[in-house]
Amino acid sequence: MTHDSYQHQHQHQHQHGSGDARHDEAGLADLLDLDAEVAGSYLDEVTEWAARHAPEAPRTIADVGAGTGAGSLALARRFGAAEVVAIDRSALMLERLRAAARGRGPADRLRLVRADLDVAWPAIGAVDLAWAASSLHEFADPERVLRDVHAALNPGGLLVVIEMDALPRFLPDDLGLGRPGLESRCHEVVAEAHWNAHPDWRCHLERAGFEIAGQRGFTIEPSPAPPATGRFARAYLSRIRSVVEGRLAADDLDVLDRLLADDDPEGLLRRRDLTVRGTRTAWAARRP
Repeated sequence: MTHDSYQHQHQHQHQHGSGDARHDEAGLADLLDLDAEVAGSYLDEVTEWAARHAPEAPRTIADVGAGTGAGSLALARRFGAAEVVAIDRSALMLERLRAAARGRGPADRLRLVRADLDVAWPAIGAVDLAWAASSLHEFADPERVLRDVHAALNPGGLLVVIEMDALPRFLPDDLGLGRPGLESRCHEVVAEAHWNAHPDWRCHLERAGFEIAGQRGFTIEPSPAPPATGRFARAYLSRIRSVVEGRLAADDLDVLDRLLADDDPEGLLRRRDLTVRGTRTAWAARRP
């Protein structure tokens, strides 16, 4: 999944150059890996759903904005004879994917392509199945990217688009400190900053020439919470912290800082009341 997405924080087609940007890119890669570790079990469910709409035995699959490659690896597991072409702008992300695939069966069916899809579609040949998980809304001109994917697909080929319906939630309403509802207030602030902003892609897909084959929601709520939930919550809420500065009440910021602290007994890494809750929507669109 790549894109597991988070607007501004979970973006795969990101800028680089400066040391700070590279550090942020590494932090984003860590967040994507934690997302896959904690919430990635739904990928088996969504790839099974995609297989019902996809051409039989697809030979070439393109992961559009692959990030660190959870989606690429899930697709390789589901479609055992297919070559998976993982496309991303970031060399660091693709190297993470290469390392994750090393020693696993799908590694010999994985092709990594570094390309900025805001500039041009890469010369990867014809595709039977394309996958864009939390990446489409990151492009400067998603309509053009959709047309590029349509042109790359063989007739009868399928594109699967996945987006988060809302940002993931980790905290109980009452933390036992501060005012109840902290996480909801954080989400209100980041919504004003347009994190994870995306449209209903149905009409955009149809304008690009696709026929809608299916649409479905997927619930992510692993139980019990995986062991890495605390690390995922801390990585995620740390990124939120920079956005809510100056926009959240001072008492809420104090509680958030306690949650993020390594040495606080109420810190996220020590809590036992964390969960992971989220929903995502998938669209399956066929090239006639």
